[in-house]
Amino acid sequence: MPEFTAKDVQRLRQETGAGMMDAKRALEHSDGDMDAAAQWLREHGLAQMQKREDREAAQGAVAVVKDNDVAAVVELRCETDFVAKADEFVAVVDDLAALVASDGEDAIVERRAEIEQLATTLKENISVGRVYRLQAGPGEVIDTYLHHQSGRGVNAVAVVLKGGSAELAHEVALTAAMWKPAYVRREEVPAEVVEEERKTLEAISRNEGKPEAALSKIVEGRLNGWFKERVLLEQPSAHDDKTTVKAMLGSAEIVGFAQVVIGT
Repeated sequence: MPEFTAKDVQRLRQETGAGMMDAKRALEHSDGDMDAAAQWLREHGLAQMQKREDREAAQGAVAVVKDNDVAAVVELRCETDFVAKADEFVAVVDDLAALVASDGEDAIVERRAEIEQLATTLKENISVGRVYRLQAGPGEVIDTYLHHQSGRGVNAVAVVLKGGSAELAHEVALTAAMWKPAYVRREEVPAEVVEEERKTLEAISRNEGKPEAALSKIVEGRLNGWFKERVLLEQPSAHDDKTTVKAMLGSAEIVGFAQVVIGT
């Protein structure tokens, strides 16, 4: 039986960033030799995991799955677009989206070991990002859109409409993919954010020498333009820039919405 202590395991973890069980296994394999254990961890891609976890995972891929009245959107993050485009990486995020669609958001934990192994294999910080599961109820329809780039999904949208058609839901999803709104409707924008922008626009207008009597109207006009950049209902349709999403919907209503854009 190799001779080493819990302190040896802790020291090896600190020096290599490996997990506790991996550090213990390395010491067992090397008969307690610290240097040999560290080398074993490096050879097996298990060293420096902690440093990888500290690096920003700003890249990745997103998958969307629609199954009857359910849609799931799942983001898998990594550090480089090289890894994000890898077949095994894309396959995992596709599987995760299918799992969430069938079993719910919490089912992701079932694949934790698989994701950790993928991080070890590809030698990058890999983690699950945003996860959404939408379901259409009675009188509702659901549809999705996924924009691909270099063989992976980079912009996924799911929309649930009440009183509309699946084709209309798809059009809304396509429009959201184009404009990448931060909010669905104006009322969702935090009041303090709106007030801060109003003050900024007022200061800009004054500095431009706009007449004081017209200042209020000018600020409101600019604020409406600011909302148009951020609020889905106020953005133009992807296929008709003269028609807003709100007008396109008519009597239909967006009752569920999710979007994930890689890098945001």
